[in-house]
Amino acid sequence: MAHRVVLIPGDGTGPELTEATRRVLEATGVDFDWEVREAGADVMDQYGGNPLPPEVLEAIRDTGVALKGPITTPVGGGFRSVNVALRKELDMYAQVRPIKSYPGVRSRFQDVDLIIVRENTEDLYAGIEYEQGTPDAEELIAWIKSKGGKLRHDDAGISIKPISITGTRRIFEFAFDYARKNNRKKITAVHKANIMKFTDGLWLRVAREVAAENEDIQFDDRIVDNMCMQLVQRPEEYDVLVLPNLYGDVLSDLCAGMIGGLGMAPGGNYGDHVAVFEPTHGSAPKYAGQNKVNPMAQLLSGMLMLRHLGEQSASMRLERAIADVIAEGASVTYDMKPTRNDPTAVGTSEVADAIIEKLEAGVPV
Repeated sequence: MAHRVVLIPGDGTGPELTEATRRVLEATGVDFDWEVREAGADVMDQYGGNPLPPEVLEAIRDTGVALKGPITTPVGGGFRSVNVALRKELDMYAQVRPIKSYPGVRSRFQDVDLIIVRENTEDLYAGIEYEQGTPDAEELIAWIKSKGGKLRHDDAGISIKPISITGTRRIFEFAFDYARKNNRKKITAVHKANIMKFTDGLWLRVAREVAAENEDIQFDDRIVDNMCMQLVQRPEEYDVLVLPNLYGDVLSDLCAGMIGGLGMAPGGNYGDHVAVFEPTHGSAPKYAGQNKVNPMAQLLSGMLMLRHLGEQSASMRLERAIADVIAEGASVTYDMKPTRNDPTAVGTSEVADAIIEKLEAGVPV
């Protein structure tokens, strides 16, 4: 039976990345029934200014799984992130970003193999903000002062950082379960509990409670700034990192830099009933339609989706085919060549062709 999967092409370079990935996934021999749905700036006019049409959410709830291309998020204005909205609307509270070295990728690090587990719905990404100078912001500032709080300057915008027992417990329960299913040995809780006693402090306290209920997996914790230093000094000492939303976003990009960049960084977002798979990187609109950008992160996100769907053999064969193409170094995009102006660089579609050729030849696992 074919797997019903919502395919969201995205915008910018998203459509060409998802098309390349669709072709590669079909070449694994797994049957798919794709349901294409559009989201992002390009469809806002059709839906009254809404970049995330209700039909997209309904389709994902119906199928339970989606593969999504990157969608542009305006900086400093415009609509809020479609990516964040998807996670919140579908309560996909867990984001998993594997950080894995592949031979042939230029990097200062080798043999990195980490998992970032990021809480996806709370923290400063909850979207509870008060714009500087508005009556609501001024009222909130007055209330803070009435309770003994102090602001250095009153001309401030304010963002609220909620971290709950419920949200923290379920992300750590997810992380321990993920570690157990994927033969991971240690979980590290990342925090700033030395400064933020009532938010990150709660995070750390609940993490320790869940760890005590899962003693078959090792557990420790690190303050977030120290964690950054540890990662660039001795990443081999770490396995699964579990972080609140903002730290998870920042450190997953740091870790992507350790394995060659965002072009090698896939991701999956998980809720109790749905999962959406997407690359970590943005939409790179300046390269749209040029058949130029690196599809590896999108392809590896498809590999994670196969694993989620229970297609373990296809997932392993796809990862091996991707790894072989990278190691050979011939059919890769400009950013994966020794120099970015290498004339032997190929395009997005040609990378997919090379991987499909490996799959059709029967790549060994």
